[in-house]
Amino acid sequence: MIVSSTGIGSGIDIQSLATQLASAEAQPALNSISRKTSAANALLSGLGTLKSALSDFSNIVAKLKDGNLFKTFKTSSSDETVLKATAASGAVAGSYAVEVVQLAKAQKSIAVSEFSNSSALVGSGTLTFDTPSGSSFSVTADNTTTLEGLRDAINQASGNSFVTASIVNVDHVSTGPSDPDNGKTVSKLVFTAKDVGTNNGFTVTGSDDDGNDADLSGMSGFFSGNLQSLSDPLDAIIKVDQQTATRSSNIISDVLPGVTLDLQGSNAGETVDVQISLDEEAVKTTVQEFVDGYNKLRTTTKNLGKFGGSTDGSGTGNGALLGDSTLRLITGQIRQTATATVSSASGSYNSLAMIGISIDKDGVMSLDSATLTEALDADIRSVSDVFSSEDGISTRMDSRLDFFLQSGGSLDTRQNSLKKQISALSDRKLDVEERQANFQAILLKQFTAMDVTVGTLNTTSTFLSNWISNL
Repeated sequence: MIVSSTGIGSGIDIQSLATQLASAEAQPALNSISRKTSAANALLSGLGTLKSALSDFSNIVAKLKDGNLFKTFKTSSSDETVLKATAASGAVAGSYAVEVVQLAKAQKSIAVSEFSNSSALVGSGTLTFDTPSGSSFSVTADNTTTLEGLRDAINQASGNSFVTASIVNVDHVSTGPSDPDNGKTVSKLVFTAKDVGTNNGFTVTGSDDDGNDADLSGMSGFFSGNLQSLSDPLDAIIKVDQQTATRSSNIISDVLPGVTLDLQGSNAGETVDVQISLDEEAVKTTVQEFVDGYNKLRTTTKNLGKFGGSTDGSGTGNGALLGDSTLRLITGQIRQTATATVSSASGSYNSLAMIGISIDKDGVMSLDSATLTEALDADIRSVSDVFSSEDGISTRMDSRLDFFLQSGGSLDTRQNSLKKQISALSDRKLDVEERQANFQAILLKQFTAMDVTVGTLNTTSTFLSNWISNL
């Protein structure tokens, strides 16, 4: 019996031969798929780079689209130990002489009634707390309530938004040399308003259930005069350019529109100079960001569309979007938007060029800071209109960028189409590789059969040669 092993009969490496022939048959299709996949991936990457650059520029444009940038003011105080000032939207440039006549203070009162310690019983009764603004709450104690328990009940009472109770352990107030409690430490309740101002002051009234004036009733000045004032509630009083304003807080934001005055101390009889002026540096910084962002986008689009030179490998390589119509459209519209005049400008400035922003022949944008400063000083509203009015540069630019970046827009649609194309090419590659494997198996089967036949013939030939030689 003849046993065949691949290549034994014919002496040919039929495994390698089948593999090479199958590979040669499939290679043209695989090469084509590879080229198309590489091209699609390069285009997809280029579109992603473009989309990212547009998004970055869009974030910068949004800052100038908001006209509040040109209402950004800075403040200064000649004495921040007396008051600090900050400006927000709505502020108006100006200089003000501010006198802090009186700081607002919170009420603080202490119950004269003394207890041996915080665990001492206070007796039964009710304490009621009221404010001038009408807020009120009550707490009730019984025969088991301790001083500590009363404190906690006050602090946790429903409706208590204006007072805090605490306990202090202090020396007994002596009534004379023969006072038996001399030298003892006693506990007292202290009540402190949570907020400053007369409207946040409070009164305490007590009703006693057991007739013992040493307990709850004793803490109510309404009954026996035993609630001692440590600090009366006071409103803040200031004078702005000699005009008096009274407020129930040391943070005042409704005297100078858009300006918050944070009172730190009083300076009765003296004034602090408060200056409010346009924050030109903030405006210039944001405008420079716009210029830098435009140039960064231009660099990106230029690289994406560049021609890298010859095809023999000596060039630097073409851009991923060389010759792409969408890239040309976007580049052209961005530049056109930046250079067009603004029909909605209200003053004497109606273009970027007029406020110091120009674009040279190579498409590079630059800022003349001195010209911008001159424009801001001359007509800030007109400069604001150049960017943020209805037909302003940033308004139009933002609209263009949104159109390019929107879901379902031209860039998004092309990216999705390329992803589907790449997926389809991957499926085609698998099909070609499967056909290659099947073809290789068929070849191997045929070559194996051939090898067996050749082996059989070689055996027969050897037998006949030997038989003839023996005749």
